[in-house]
Amino acid sequence: MDGKYDALRLRNQLCFPLYLCSKEITRRYQPLLEKLDLTYTQYVVMMYYWEMGSSTAKELSGALLLDPSTLTPILRKLEKKGYLKRSRNPEDERSILLSLTSEGLALQDRALAVPAEMANCLGLKEEEAYQLGMLLGKILTNVEKEL
Repeated sequence: MDGKYDALRLRNQLCFPLYLCSKEITRRYQPLLEKLDLTYTQYVVMMYYWEMGSSTAKELSGALLLDPSTLTPILRKLEKKGYLKRSRNPEDERSILLSLTSEGLALQDRALAVPAEMANCLGLKEEEAYQLGMLLGKILTNVEKEL
C-alpha cells in the first residue's frame, strides 16, 4: 500500500481495535450471563436498574444511548422473567415507571461474580483497567456533546 494511504490501514484506526475489543468482550460475557439467563443487553439494563432502582423507559433510553424501540422487547422479556414490573409514575400518570421486583433484586447477588470473572480474562492490571475506563469515558463524553 502506498504511504499516501497509511491513514486508511486497519492498524492505524482507533475504531477497529475498539470494535474488536467490544465484540470479543461481549462474546466472553456470554457463558457467564447464560448462567443468569440474560443476554448482554439485558445484563446492561439490569445493572442500570440495580443502580437506579426505578425509572421510565425514556430515562433508561437516555442513559444507555439506546433507541426506545430497541429497549421495548428487552424490557418485555425482563418483565416476563419476573425481574421488572411496570406501574404508573406517581409524578406523571401518563408515563410508566419500571422498577425491580424482588426476583430482579435477588438476581443482583447471583451476578456479583461476573465483573471479577471478566476482569480475570482481560489481562489488565487494576490501574490499567482504571486508565482505560477513564479514556473511554472521555471519548463517550466528547461524542455525546456531538449528539
